Amino acid sequence: MEIKTATFVVSNSDYRKCPDTGLPEYAFIGRSNVGKSSLINMLTNNRNLAKTSVKPGKTQLINHFLINDQWYLVDLPGYGYARTSKSNRSQWQKMIVDYMLKREQLINTFVLVDSRIPPQAIDLEFIQFLGEHQVPLSIVFTKIDKQKQRELAQNLNTYKQTLSEQWDPLPEIFLTSSVNKYGKEALLDRIDEINHSL
Repeated sequence: MEIKTATFVVSNSDYRKCPDTGLPEYAFIGRSNVGKSSLINMLTNNRNLAKTSVKPGKTQLINHFLINDQWYLVDLPGYGYARTSKSNRSQWQKMIVDYMLKREQLINTFVLVDSRIPPQAIDLEFIQFLGEHQVPLSIVFTKIDKQKQRELAQNLNTYKQTLSEQWDPLPEIFLTSSVNKYGKEALLDRIDEINHSL
């Protein structure tokens, strides 16, 4: 699939105020500073679509982008550390959980994980939460260009082994780089495949 149009539609903090067109939605979420905005901009061929920042916690609302007039890419706030108040973080958590569990149009959640670091409890807990609530998900490893192939392979193997303690089979896994656009085609083709199966 090729993304020809990507249009910002709305930001809000309540899943009930999301677009009511009934079009399928694909959510992107990850720990703060995982490279989510850069990945979204890479997928959509628009460097300015999602706001990027060196400071974690830039995304603070549910952001809907209409793709090719056919489906929504949903940019969700990062979980984990962000330079904001505890009350804001708890609101984000409720907003994310409500969206994940109650949004009927949500077809798949792409959980972004930094490929350079060992498995983090907060990522594993979030992935497990989605699994326990039967929310369809895929794991997207980001920043694979930042390390050597052998290190990447070792990190991925460690992650898969850790996941296999709770998962059988493992969730679908994608490898990506926003710098060299690696994984772009695979991700978009997967979304296209799901859309055609609906």
